[in-house]
Amino acid sequence: MHDAFIGRQPIFDRDLKVYAYELLYRHGLVNHAVIDDDDAASGTVLVNLLLEIGLNSLVGEHKAFCNFTRGFLLEEKDLTFAADQLVIEVLESVEAEDEIVNAVRGYADRGHLIALDDFVYNESLRPLVELADLIKIDVMELGMEKVAEQVNILKAIKPLKFLAEKVETREEFEQCLALGFDYFQGYFFSKPVVVTGKKLPPARIAMVQLMAELQQPDVCMERIEQIIQADVNLSVKLLRQVNSSYYNLINEVTSIRQAIVRVGLQHIRTWASVLIMGSVSDKPDELMTMALVRGKMCELLAGQSHCGDETSSFTVGLFSLLESILDSPMAHILEELPLSDEINQALLHGTGCFGEVLGCVQNYEQANWAEVDACGYDREVVVESYWEAVVWAESITNSLS
Repeated sequence: MHDAFIGRQPIFDRDLKVYAYELLYRHGLVNHAVIDDDDAASGTVLVNLLLEIGLNSLVGEHKAFCNFTRGFLLEEKDLTFAADQLVIEVLESVEAEDEIVNAVRGYADRGHLIALDDFVYNESLRPLVELADLIKIDVMELGMEKVAEQVNILKAIKPLKFLAEKVETREEFEQCLALGFDYFQGYFFSKPVVVTGKKLPPARIAMVQLMAELQQPDVCMERIEQIIQADVNLSVKLLRQVNSSYYNLINEVTSIRQAIVRVGLQHIRTWASVLIMGSVSDKPDELMTMALVRGKMCELLAGQSHCGDETSSFTVGLFSLLESILDSPMAHILEELPLSDEINQALLHGTGCFGEVLGCVQNYEQANWAEVDACGYDREVVVESYWEAVVWAESITNSLS
């Protein structure tokens, strides 16, 4: 895994539940667009990663969308081991040549769903449309008027599912819903719908302050116990969590103090923060998962850098999506939080040591591989930190569900 970056971006259904992840990768020897044999080589790297890491680790029970270039399609790899999950995403640069159409048909016959990426219809591409199950349309590139035209043209050919790519605002999401799109991809869910001057309501202020208290490096056991016991719902959920198979404790834990002693302050701090954040938002569950991944990855990278302060780095990553979770400007949220200047500057401006770590994590999320390389970490450290954070975050969310 050391010679490649591989990340994932969520694809949502109409209820903003995760339907699939698009897997994004770059081979260590490939820094630019390539064709023919190099395409096939990059594709082979992806297949090796799927086999090495495993689809379950990459996407869980969800589907995985993978880009297939012309060269890789012509390799006609036998991927039947993943046919029920692996969606063949034919890139926009691929023409409907006879050999390509035959290759795509072969994947379809072996049970794969076929998606056409960044698609704009012309008659020469009809053979690929006739084999496709799903069409991905770039909303940002085309604009809504042309998007509507494309949907109408394609619906007249055959029944299809439609995925809106690069949906950046809630308004675009709602417009695509109205046009009948089935799936959505973009950063609309992680961008806040904020109103200038908007303040948090008192109930949310209290919860956010509890989160900040939980992240203090010198917080004491008694204070944590008071915070948790003051919220019956939080107490019940935490005791249920501590007694779950995740910890595999021999004897049942029946009090908050017991829980803290048995599993440790750091674990309790994390679980409580997760539960509180989840209780103040009606946003997609994936947003909470992303905050967890960011927090853990920031913590892991900080341990490999001159930052050193892993707890503060975790806090920066975890809180970096508060603006979206609470639909309030970050500056207003931070006014209510007793955080250090270094953490505030990282969250507001992306500056300082913690800001640099957060920036690396954000670039990894968005597959900005050149920027990730420029962060100065060993590539294997970044990749392993990301996947350790993903597995950790999913273990938490699964155990809480």
